[in-house]
Amino acid sequence: MGSKTETKKRILLLTFSTINLGIQVALFAICYLKYYSTWMRLAISSGFWFKGHVLFISIYFVLLLAFCKMYGALRVGYQRNVDSIISQIIGTLITNTIVYFILSLFCMELMNVVYYIPMTIVQLTWASLWIVFTNYIYKKAFPARALLLVHGNRPIEDILSKFESRKDKYCIQKMMNISEGVESICKESLNGYGGIVIWDIPSQHRNDILKFCYTNSIRVYIMPKISDVILSGAEALHLFDSPIMLTREYALTVEQLFFKRLADIILSLILIVLTSPFMLITAILVKCYDGGPVLYKQVRCTKDMKPFKIAKFRSMKVDAEKDGVARLASANDSRITPVGKFIRKVRLDELPQLFNILAGDMSFIGPRPERPEIIEQYKEVMPEFVFRNKVKAGLAGYAQVYGKYNTSPYDKLKLDIYYIENYSIWLDIKLILLTIKILFTPDATEGVSDNQITALKESMKDKE
Repeated sequence: MGSKTETKKRILLLTFSTINLGIQVALFAICYLKYYSTWMRLAISSGFWFKGHVLFISIYFVLLLAFCKMYGALRVGYQRNVDSIISQIIGTLITNTIVYFILSLFCMELMNVVYYIPMTIVQLTWASLWIVFTNYIYKKAFPARALLLVHGNRPIEDILSKFESRKDKYCIQKMMNISEGVESICKESLNGYGGIVIWDIPSQHRNDILKFCYTNSIRVYIMPKISDVILSGAEALHLFDSPIMLTREYALTVEQLFFKRLADIILSLILIVLTSPFMLITAILVKCYDGGPVLYKQVRCTKDMKPFKIAKFRSMKVDAEKDGVARLASANDSRITPVGKFIRKVRLDELPQLFNILAGDMSFIGPRPERPEIIEQYKEVMPEFVFRNKVKAGLAGYAQVYGKYNTSPYDKLKLDIYYIENYSIWLDIKLILLTIKILFTPDATEGVSDNQITALKESMKDKE
């Protein structure tokens, strides 16, 4: 697909986003100027006239743009309708909530919401309908991209199913095994494909194909190896005229560790107080259902493989693992109680981990803690699995935001390593905000299906 088509795509997406945000801001401006501007003018003794109103509306626009962009609400054509609508709802609600309290702060009283709530409902209705309409137009204007899949000996069913789930964007037209030869693959790539997908092939062959595609302006989708993810966080240096990529021996700096721990303590204390009513209600429901223990404690591993006991509200039957065998929850797992299904769905079962964070065993953001026996199983075929223990385990993490519960361990590992190698305070803040979206995304809590790979066989190991 040529650069002209890509330019048309970007112009169309920019137009769609501008209209969407423009209407929402216009609705806010009408509501604000008609019902709230007088209170603002009276509240500020120095005068709050036309320029002040324009500034306030501009602040609203910047906040709405920032949150909608963060949650992916502006990615028309890239997400499913339901994902875009959820993103839009969250972005708009957060923006409106912040602006409402700014209004109240200026006026030194909580503003009447009798007009504000209907405005929000109209905004969300408009945005939802607009997203459905623009996604339809986008798909009609730009059909699925025809792709050539290049693979090695590793099973391709998983990656095929992922592309199959987005038939509106991708269409695998042909598959070629690397054994057919780099030259044949490069020649085939020139036959009008919209891109090439490179899936698990030896690095030398991958590099040759990548250079050929780069020379011929062919789009390439690469599933990175562990080493690629590690290099993603490397620091660029120069030794005289030679570029160097530096990967450090430590995960987080002393300053980062200090501020991360400080934030964990402050946030966990605040949330323990705020969620205490929900924890009390959940504890009563769990106890009343079958009379068993309220909490479920289990040994997990955190930084440097240090064991600790993680606390959760019990969502399974008392004798869920009476045979002593550790296993992940599966889709439609019969061991999960009706109360457990609900609290898992809305993440109430995770609330006791706030005390683990306060105690210093966990952090808000980091790789999810695993059981020692499961770690040992993964290490047998994925020695790199221990890389994720370079930092504290987290209540939520990069793999939870950008993956799902049933994302394969290999892909979760790459996501966790990406977080470690690209860590920043801003990234933690961003992931905390994005975690809100997970609560409203049903497939984020799906169990592991019966035929899903949860540990890689020797033949599936990452080949460098």
